[in-house]
Amino acid sequence: MRINELKQKEVININDGKRFGFVSDVEIDCMCGKIKKIIINSCKKFLGIFGKELEIQVPWNEIRQIGDDIILIDVDINEVIEEV
Repeated sequence: MRINELKQKEVININDGKRFGFVSDVEIDCMCGKIKKIIINSCKKFLGIFGKELEIQVPWNEIRQIGDDIILIDVDINEVIEEV
């Protein structure tokens, strides 16, 4: 699977059923060539200009299933969210 194919899949948390959006980037361990995390950008903005931009970093081992259209993860959102 190519990274571009991952970016076309929506990420859903099976822990609470929330949709996080689509994969925007991946973090790769250059020493062994494996994906460490998938990254989802999300923004909580008012009128599109005021607010925080959030980045959700999901460790690869928290991915439960990768399907044709979605990626299922099992995480506690408070542990994987970071403000940018």
